[in-house]
Amino acid sequence: MLGIGSNKNQNLDASSVNLIGNGTKIIGDIQSAGDVRIDGLLTGNIVTTGKFVLGPNGVVDGNVTSGNADISGEIKGKVNISEMLSLKASAKVSGDIITGKLAIEPGAIFTGTCNMGAKVKNMHQSIETNNASSKTA
Repeated sequence: MLGIGSNKNQNLDASSVNLIGNGTKIIGDIQSAGDVRIDGLLTGNIVTTGKFVLGPNGVVDGNVTSGNADISGEIKGKVNISEMLSLKASAKVSGDIITGKLAIEPGAIFTGTCNMGAKVKNMHQSIETNNASSKTA
């Protein structure tokens, strides 16, 4: 019975939304299985498998790793988004970006390098490898 309860709690954690409000300052790393929105200041890294939202007044001084992200505030650090990264007009990113897809609105400021779509290339390579091996068989 304990194993069932543990899985139930993990599912609840994955659907949670974490909010760091305007005027709140956190020093340290954040790890979450759910969605995270920051309107305050985070000095540290954030890792979430859900969606990350940085509000227009939000500042992250550290690295960001997430499934999806909407950025309206400021990030000073590396950004690694597995699926879709959206930089809104008020966004300021100083650091390298690795993402599957990228959308940048006019007015957004980005200083660094960007590596986009690496997973898609790998998927195409594995499809070509499978097609080649099926032709030789």
